[in-house]
Amino acid sequence: MSHINNPMEIFKLLNGSNCKKCNEKTCLAFAVAVFKEKKPIHACPYLEKEVVERYGGAIEKPNTIDEYKAEAIEILKQKISLIDIAEAANRLKAKFSNNKLTIKIFGKNFSIDTQGNISSEIHINAYMVVPVLNYILNGSGKSPHGKWITFRELAGGPSRYAHFQQRCEKPVKRVADTYTDLFKDMLEIFDGKQIVSPIDSDISIVLYPLPLFPIMVCYWKPEDGLDASLHIYFDVTSDDNLDIESIYTLCEGVALMFEKIALRHGAE
Repeated sequence: MSHINNPMEIFKLLNGSNCKKCNEKTCLAFAVAVFKEKKPIHACPYLEKEVVERYGGAIEKPNTIDEYKAEAIEILKQKISLIDIAEAANRLKAKFSNNKLTIKIFGKNFSIDTQGNISSEIHINAYMVVPVLNYILNGSGKSPHGKWITFRELAGGPSRYAHFQQRCEKPVKRVADTYTDLFKDMLEIFDGKQIVSPIDSDISIVLYPLPLFPIMVCYWKPEDGLDASLHIYFDVTSDDNLDIESIYTLCEGVALMFEKIALRHGAE
C-alpha cells in the first residue's frame, strides 16, 4: 500500500467538487480529516476502488507545520488562478486593477494576480495567508453588522473553543499583561480603532485582518484580587466570509504577530 505523507496528496486524488457527501464542507477539509485519521478515505463516494485500496494504508506525518501550510498555500493559489479574479473582487467589494485583486490586511495592501502570484505591503505569516486566500475564494462579501459574538457562537466553534483559548486568546493576554504598549501598537501598526465596548471592558480595540472580517479584542485589567482577562470577539457575519478552520488559523496568526512584535520591542 502507498503511504500518504501530507493532506495535499489526498486532495489531489479528489474531484474537487466540494459535494459535502463526506460531511465535510470542502474536499480540502476532507483531505485534512483523512490525514488526521478522523475520516477514512473511502468516505469519499467518488474514489475508485483501486484508489481506495492503494491509499488506505499508513499515514506519515509531515515534517513541519510550515511545510504543510506551504503546500496548502500552493493549492489555494492554484485554485485562485482558475477563478474569475475580477468577479471575486466585485463580490468582496475589493479593488481590481492590472489583473490584480487588492484587499487591505490591517490597513495595508495585499494583492494577488490572475496566476496566483502574491504581493503585499505587510509581512504576513503562513498562518494568515491560508485564511486570506480562502476569504478570496469563498467569502460572501457580506458587510459586518457591528454585533459581536464569541468564538463558540460561530458555526463549528464549540468543538474548537478550548483550542482557540489556548492558541489564540491566552497568548495575546500574556503579551498584554507584560507588554504595556501592545494596545498602542494595535492602533498604530495594525490600523486598529479603539471603541467604547458594548461588553464593558477596560480596553476594546477593533482590528480588520480582512476588509469584511473585523475582530474585537477586549481586555479587563486586574482588579480587587481578580486576574486580568482578554477575549476576542467576532462580527455575526463572520461565518459568511470565513470557515471556522480559517478563522481559528487566522487568529493563531494574529497571536504570533503580536508575540513577535512584543519580543522585538523588548517585552519579557
